[in-house]
Amino acid sequence: MATVVAFHAHPDDEVIMTGGTLACAAAEGHRVVVVTATDGNTGEASGKEPLRMRELRASCAALGVHRVVHLGYADSGRDEPMLPDPPGRVRFARADTEEAAERLAAILRAERADVLLSYDANGGYGHRDHVKVHEVGRRAAARVSVAVLLEATLPREPIVRALRLACHLGLPLRGTTEAFHSAYTPRAAITHRVDTRRAARRRRAALAAHQSQVHGTGRIAPLMRFALRLPAPVFGWLLGREWYVEPGAAPAYGLRSSIFAEPPR
Repeated sequence: MATVVAFHAHPDDEVIMTGGTLACAAAEGHRVVVVTATDGNTGEASGKEPLRMRELRASCAALGVHRVVHLGYADSGRDEPMLPDPPGRVRFARADTEEAAERLAAILRAERADVLLSYDANGGYGHRDHVKVHEVGRRAAARVSVAVLLEATLPREPIVRALRLACHLGLPLRGTTEAFHSAYTPRAAITHRVDTRRAARRRRAALAAHQSQVHGTGRIAPLMRFALRLPAPVFGWLLGREWYVEPGAAPAYGLRSSIFAEPPR
């Protein structure tokens, strides 16, 4: 059995980007560890564990994750300019990349990780903490020579088409759709497409654990609420695939269907 470490920026990213993959890996008997760079708290540190970390633990329990680790950084938020660091902590986007990479590398060594899941070079949609996850993940993987590094992403083209359709239909959108022309990854560069439909119920339960985000005012809160209203078979049909890029791998040989699949010869 393998050990899979999934490195994420904030609580809820684990289920949005890799939840199905993690649930399937755990169900197959692999050890699954989730590492979050931040606790999702943009304010000052409090004496008890932040709500979003408690939600993360509930989400990971639903997915079958064996261990949850917080690297100790604060959420950098999306404000411009970035808020000052809270007392005693550094916002992740300001963190020293090598120091953060060593924190992650220590976990990879302790866990004897076989697979590290991180983010693509764009940090998905470009959040500063997600870009930092990409940078730190690359450095940590190099330090421990992890066997497989896969960077979670989405195929860019269908997202752009969906946004164009939404605009054509007059649906309200926050922000500009132009930003997504350089977000995520072109379909031709993706190396893995994992079918996670069999984990639909567990992934939906994990998503529901993030109540502060589901009922919040964030950009994807409406999508989260919509997803949770779907019956599990429909949830799986619509959201039952997850995509990855393996750095240095040639996508021309065809998409691999498992994070454990050997590259085509």
